[in-house]
Amino acid sequence: MSDKRQLVVIGGGPGGYAAAFFAADKGMNVTLVNDENNPGGVCLYRGCIPSKALLHVAKLLHEAEEAKNWGIEFSKPKIDLDKLRDFKNKVVNQMTGGLGQLTKARKIEYIQGRAAFVNSSRLHIKKVDGTEEDIEFENAIVATGSVPTKIPGLSIDSPRVIDSTGALELNDVPKKLLVVGGGYIGLEMGTVYSALGSKVSVVEMTPSLLPGADKDLVNVLKKSIDAKMEAVYLNTKVVKMEDTGKAVKVTFEGNDIEQKEQLFDKVLVSIGRSPVTQGLGLENTKVKLTQRGFIQIDKKCQTDDPKIFAIGDIVGGAMLAHKASAEGKVAVEAILGHKVAFEPNAIPAVVFTDPELAWAGITETEAKEKGLKVEVARFPWAASGRATTLDRPDGLTKLIIDSETERILGMGIVGYGAGEMIAEGVLAVEMAALAKDVALSIHPHPTLSETVMESAEVFFGESTHLYRPKRK
Repeated sequence: MSDKRQLVVIGGGPGGYAAAFFAADKGMNVTLVNDENNPGGVCLYRGCIPSKALLHVAKLLHEAEEAKNWGIEFSKPKIDLDKLRDFKNKVVNQMTGGLGQLTKARKIEYIQGRAAFVNSSRLHIKKVDGTEEDIEFENAIVATGSVPTKIPGLSIDSPRVIDSTGALELNDVPKKLLVVGGGYIGLEMGTVYSALGSKVSVVEMTPSLLPGADKDLVNVLKKSIDAKMEAVYLNTKVVKMEDTGKAVKVTFEGNDIEQKEQLFDKVLVSIGRSPVTQGLGLENTKVKLTQRGFIQIDKKCQTDDPKIFAIGDIVGGAMLAHKASAEGKVAVEAILGHKVAFEPNAIPAVVFTDPELAWAGITETEAKEKGLKVEVARFPWAASGRATTLDRPDGLTKLIIDSETERILGMGIVGYGAGEMIAEGVLAVEMAALAKDVALSIHPHPTLSETVMESAEVFFGESTHLYRPKRK
């Protein structure tokens, strides 16, 4: 039996490695258990990072096509799939390798393997080299993340039916691709494959793409999606899939779809993600799960077992890397005995399509559902000088403002580079900024960030580049 570890972090994604690094920086002795060669998790190996590398390429291909409008015409691009895959893998290896170096620099004990709880103070670890080890711990943080959700009763064992992980392998570019699920992962990967030459169709069972995002923002994005995709089916379900040996025959159900059966070379199933709790031995502890299978925690990220904390996708909520990282730091602070709670007012969400869509804080839809008295100040990018120079007037910036206090409760943006701009909204919400604070903060001209300032000016009826009568 090894000496008792002060802190063991199970899982090396953005939640796990951020927690481990932060704990080490605070002077703790840390053990990080992860099954990859280096930390990174789904985000770096099979999610955020590789997908953004491919989306960057997709963006360049779209811009090359759009250049015709500006009097510049390129020859048809030649796509070397092997070289593109190598670029994506190089990005992943560079980022994960860097995390490995940071792990060593912080003198964190890194165990490559999978851990399961024997009880509330002991873990059994099966290492990738075939050996096994039991270790005792004072505290543990569970950060094992999530995996793609499968469609109940519809999953078939076929190489032509893939999930987001399979899509990122980029083994080929199918002539016809069906994306099942109109959420951010499905739309991002659909954007990539469309740019690479696939005829992409998207099917979503709800009335709108990106359920949860405000409709006025989604409507701007949908115009672009409609133009790039072969078809977008809303209010439609996939009820059957069958591998014919040459294609996947998909049967749809919905009032708005005429052709109920269609053939696709590949089907990408992207309907969400499920927490990884199986095989963790949680039944040997006091940890409890919610009805949806997530680990139950309090505001300190502490489970019902006082020595065990949990963060990231496995606890539900916004299943985003930056949320997991923030929770990891809260958990470490709590373990150290500091007064702390995970109570953010704004967790930003970004959809890296073209145009990008981002929001933070209260959405307009949430404000209506909660009965909040708000005013929404919108600034269309058609009135933006910078958007015009980019030939990207297809954007909108809006602020959700408390009608009485004039405090900014939320921000939403759709447009070129929205993901880089949303951080200002996060800061405004977290700092309880007023609309006047943003309106009086001088923004550089000409920039897209000006649209944030002008949105605040719209609220007062004082926007330079957009006329709106003054508030009464």
